[in-house]
Amino acid sequence: MRRPTISDLARASGVSVATVDRVLNARHRVREETARRVYDAAQEIGYHAVGLIRQRVFEDLPQYKLAFLLQKPTQAFYQTFAREIEAAARAVTTARLQIQIEYPSSTTPAAINEKIKSLGARNQAVAVVGPDYPAVTTAVEELKERGIPVFSLLSDLATGVRDAYVGVNNRKVGRTAAWMIARTADKPGKVACFVGSHRFHGHELREIGFRSYFRENAPEFDVVETLINLETAEITHEATLTLLQKHPDLVGLYVCGGGMEGAISAFREEDVGGRIVLVVNELTPESKAGLADDIVTMVVATPLPALCKELLSLMLGAIEHGEAAVPGQSFLPFDIYISENI
Repeated sequence: MRRPTISDLARASGVSVATVDRVLNARHRVREETARRVYDAAQEIGYHAVGLIRQRVFEDLPQYKLAFLLQKPTQAFYQTFAREIEAAARAVTTARLQIQIEYPSSTTPAAINEKIKSLGARNQAVAVVGPDYPAVTTAVEELKERGIPVFSLLSDLATGVRDAYVGVNNRKVGRTAAWMIARTADKPGKVACFVGSHRFHGHELREIGFRSYFRENAPEFDVVETLINLETAEITHEATLTLLQKHPDLVGLYVCGGGMEGAISAFREEDVGGRIVLVVNELTPESKAGLADDIVTMVVATPLPALCKELLSLMLGAIEHGEAAVPGQSFLPFDIYISENI
């Protein structure tokens, strides 16, 4: 396709070529509303100098450095998460944001603490996905003492110390997974769930919700002992095969966190798709294919675009107005996918 020209940008933004030139080269002052219209049009048509236009439009705005500590950079979900953070940052029009996204070398307290301290040394606010260890709480406390707000994402940590939790209501997620299994299983039987680690507060809440639903509303089902999969596909695959062999009357499986690719591959291998209800979290290429092939019954997904927009708003609010301006928890409604709406 032909690369958009300055004339194309002028037509798309509804201004003259001379006005676009003034925005690009800062020759004369242009009204803020007009400059933003040129910038929006440049993004829409893919104008090659959109970065320069953004710099011109936002050069007088305050500049903030924000850090994000995610998990497992090879997983599709976290790759999408990183892209959504960057997209949300580009959409902010009240400040110029410098984004740093990092990943710990492992989920050990030492590795996470090292990253938190490193990010806190170079940024004005930090958001973290990670397990809830006492040592992590100490690291968060150190940042708070230096006036650096910290936010927990997806799974809560450092409760009472961090500024806010941003994510879905994990207890409701677990109950929703149990509801689906109880309603769609051919008959009562054994059900199981995987958690990444008991140190992930969000996984623990999902497990609690999962078990409480069956206890209260479907006691004819037998919830077996919870299994740890460390959120890896390999461990989940082998553990699922063992689970199927050990419990031939298994009617439902819920993967609370990562590693669901292993459960999907095990279901394919044993050809139990459609006979055992499988519920997983996050819509990825693997879970989407599982839905399409009737291997996965339901996917519960985090609304990442909405989460990132809310998170950036809270981080900026904490920097500009202090901790009192930030709610302790910010729950977003989760998305539900089945084979008919992917």
